[in-house]
Amino acid sequence: MKTFRDLLIWQKAMNLVTDSYTITNAFPKNEQFGLTSQLRRCAVSIPSNIAEGFGRNTNRDYHRFLKISLGSLFEFQTQIEIAYNLKYYSETEFNNIYEKSREIERMLSSFIDKVRKTL
Repeated sequence: MKTFRDLLIWQKAMNLVTDSYTITNAFPKNEQFGLTSQLRRCAVSIPSNIAEGFGRNTNRDYHRFLKISLGSLFEFQTQIEIAYNLKYYSETEFNNIYEKSREIERMLSSFIDKVRKTL
C-alpha cells in the first residue's frame, strides 16, 4: 500500500462525502449554516482523519486518528437521522446513505482493531 488512496475504506468514505453533498443540496436554504454545514463537515472529517492518520509516524497516532474518524462517522449517522426525522429526504434515501455509513463503520471498526493489535 503506497498511499491512503489505496485504502478501500478511504475510497468508500470519499463516496459518502459526495453522497452527503448531494443529499444536502435539497435541504431547505435556512439549514445552510445549520444541519447542512454540520453534516458536510463531519462527512469530510471521516476520510480526512483516515488520511491524516496514515501520514503519521506511529501506529499509536494512526489509531487515534482512526478513532476520531469513527467518532465523525457516528456524528454523521446522527445527523442524517435528524434530517430524515425533519423529512428532508425520503426513507429510501435515508436507508441508502445509512447502510453505506454502516458498511464504513464495520470496516473502520475492524481496521481500528487491526491497528490496535500493532501497538
